[in-house]
Formats: sequence, C-alpha cells, structure tokens
Amino acid sequence: MQILVLNSGSSSIKFQIIEMPSEIIMCKGLVERIGHKNAKIHYTTKAISLSKEKAVFSHKEGLEAITTLLMDADNGVLNTAEEIALVAHRVVHGGEHFNKPAKIDASVLAEIERLSILAPLHNPANATGIKVAAEIFKNALQVAVFDTAFHQTLPEKAYRYAIPKALADREHIRVYGFHGTSHHYVSEKAIDYLNKSASRIISIHLGNGCSITAVKDGKSVDHSLGFGPTNGLLMGTRSGDIDQSVVFFLMDSLKMTSQEANELLQKQSGLLGITGYSDLRDVQTQAANGNQDCQLALDMMAYRIKKFIGSYIAVLNGVDTLLFTAGIGENSSLLRAMVCENMDGLGIKIDLKKNQKRTDGIQEIQHEDSRVKILVVPTNEELEIAKQAFELMNA
Repeated sequence: MQILVLNSGSSSIKFQIIEMPSEIIMCKGLVERIGHKNAKIHYTTKAISLSKEKAVFSHKEGLEAITTLLMDADNGVLNTAEEIALVAHRVVHGGEHFNKPAKIDASVLAEIERLSILAPLHNPANATGIKVAAEIFKNALQVAVFDTAFHQTLPEKAYRYAIPKALADREHIRVYGFHGTSHHYVSEKAIDYLNKSASRIISIHLGNGCSITAVKDGKSVDHSLGFGPTNGLLMGTRSGDIDQSVVFFLMDSLKMTSQEANELLQKQSGLLGITGYSDLRDVQTQAANGNQDCQLALDMMAYRIKKFIGSYIAVLNGVDTLLFTAGIGENSSLLRAMVCENMDGLGIKIDLKKNQKRTDGIQEIQHEDSRVKILVVPTNEELEIAKQAFELMNA
C-alpha cells in the first residue's frame, strides 16, 4: 500500500510517499518559506534529487506544486492519483476529542476547523491539505494523526491551569501540547538506540515552531506548549511565554482587538519581532555579520531552552538523555552549543568538535566527561504518521 503523508506546518509542507508495511520511502520533499516569492521546493526519489525556487503564497499552491511533482512524466513516482490508497495528514490540534488517529469525514473535518481558534497557524493549513487532497486523490481514505495525542499522558497537575475548575472543565481549557508526533518518534528512537537505558529524556523540538518535552519511560509527563501552540520557547513568529498582563495592556491601553493582539503574538513576534527575520538561518547569518538584534534573539532563544531544561530535570529527578531534533535542532550546531554552554553543573557538557560534524542517523555530541547523553535525532514525523494511519486502517 502506498501512503501519501502530508505534514503542513505554519510555513512549510513536508511530504512523503511511503510503502507500507515495508516502510520503504518512495519519495520525499519539502515546500518551505510558504508565503514568499522565493519559496523553495525540494524533491527526492531513488533516482533524482532536485531543488527549485518558486513563488508559493499559500498552502493550496504548495500542495498543487507537490501534486505536479508526484505525477511528473519524467521524475514522478505516480502514474495516476488512484495509486494512492491512503492520505495521512498531520493535524496539530485535536483538542480533547481526538486522542488517537481518526478517519476523516465531514464531522471530523468540521471539528479540525473549529479547533483552528486554538492553532490558527496550523489547523487551517491542515484543513486545506485535507480538502485539496480529497479533490486530487478521490478514491483514497484520508486519516488525521493528531499532534496533541502523545501528550494525553500528562498528569493532571501538569495539564491543569489554576483557573476556576468549573470553567476549565466546561470549556475544556487545559494544556494540550503539540509536536507530539515528533517527540514520540524521536524519544522512541533514542530509547532503542540506547538499548532502553534512557528512562528520563528531555526532547527539544526546534523548528519554526519550538517545544520541549519531559519524557519518562516513553511517556510525555510535561511539555512547554499548552492550550495553543504559542507559549513556552521563543519561535519563528510566536512570542513564547509572556506575562498575560502584556495582553491586557495591548487591549486596554493600546485598544487592540483580541484578534489584533493574537495576530501580534502569533505571527509578528518571536524571531521576526526581534530581528525582522523569522528564519533562524537568516538570523544566524546576520548575527555573524554583527547585527546586535539577531545576536540578542539567539541569546534569548538559548536562554529560554536552558530554563526549561532545568525545570524538567527537576520534574524528572534528573536526566539521562538530552536530544535535539527538527530543522533547527538537527542543523544548527551554533544553537546546540549555546544551549549546552555552562550546563556542566547539571551534568551536561557538549563536545564542540562532535557538535560541528553532521552524519546521517542518530549522532552523539556529548563530551566524554558529560554525565548526560546529548543526541541529535533526526525526526521523521511522516513515517510515524504513516505507521499510525496504517494501523488504523488495518485495525
């Protein structure tokens, strides 16, 4: 069975066609910097690897570009759309309603769209992906795999907010958590790699969106994102943690509407708000050229991550493994070094030479004197999504 996996992020779409149950990847690719005239499209099969720039101003345009590649006469891997039996979608927010994968019908799609208020950068893109895929792959079953599902194991003391209990229960206001598919995949990979000797893991997912998870015996027990995917670490366009009094000030004193305040914190803040750049690669380049705002943003980003590491070490009563994953986590040796600098008091010491090297697969970058393993673990959300969707279809 060939499964098309679509992973629509806030500014990107990852895609793979995976043959199941063999887990053979037929092709994979990425559309990044969606919303820009110089968006980049990467596409790889067993035979070719290509990259090109193209104006892609919406997720719909990105999905159409992907479909063209998949069925291209020279480089495509499909002859017709009917070859795809299942389209599996990463959906960011499943609320309390979805704690496992779901076959998509009209009611499921409506609930995904309703939850867009909690994930405005993601659920609308996920819903668009579902609608466009349904038009193109008319005979395929569509399945949603939810990012929030992995964090359903959080204990109540971690997921409950200190607001009136009746209100929280009635309106389902709680920590949901995100990037669960990635945290689940990489923590399992780390456990397997270390022969199950890592019972206390701190998983750091750093991309355009960022989060950190405390994992105990393979289960999520605390997590930096909450009711929506805005708080916690500093991100590409999202503020991360902020005093709620700032929100009241924006609305009461500056007369912003709630929508305007939300737009500011979700889409105009983070790296973009500090530097004018939302992509960490641009921020690093500008910092190296002496841009003080960009250097400040890097310092702030590393500082936030350090604080969460310390708090999760307290939650876990120690840590066996610290792991970095996702686009920034896997590729920014600079940020990894900044995060691990002056952490030897907690048993964390990075080897700067190992950190500069990049190899395929899991990589150890801790110093020989480090008490904690430090791993770079490539995430493969698409494979995890395909596995869960295939299991649902064959249940």
